Amino acid sequence: MANTTKLEIVTPEALVYSAEVDMVSIPSVEGRLGVLPHHVRLMAQLVPGEMVVHKSGHMEFLAVGEGLVEVTGSNVFVVTNMAIAVDKIDEAKVEEARQRAAARLREKISSEEVASVNASLARSLAQLRVKRRHHRE
Repeated sequence: MANTTKLEIVTPEALVYSAEVDMVSIPSVEGRLGVLPHHVRLMAQLVPGEMVVHKSGHMEFLAVGEGLVEVTGSNVFVVTNMAIAVDKIDEAKVEEARQRAAARLREKISSEEVASVNASLARSLAQLRVKRRHHRE
């Protein structure tokens, strides 16, 4: 039996991550999910936050958006609208996007626009939390 599991993360733009990993910690609507090799099958709703990948004795940190997670025992598939490694996050640009979204929410906009802006704001906040948490590392 293998002591790793295959993690694949897909966004609308591309396959952003594909590797054998020791463990992955995923933010879900039910709380954080820790997935080890041979985990029981499950599907979960991904929420914006930090994904932690344990691989070969080190950890990788990614900011993720909304999506779905499927665990099949030997594989973990993540489909999300955003997945960015901590070292690829441009804090200044993300802070600008956060400020624009917050300003947009103060305007008189339709409920559809509110939902879209809230989703954008959640993605920006997830990136900022991950970047700022690991800024000193």
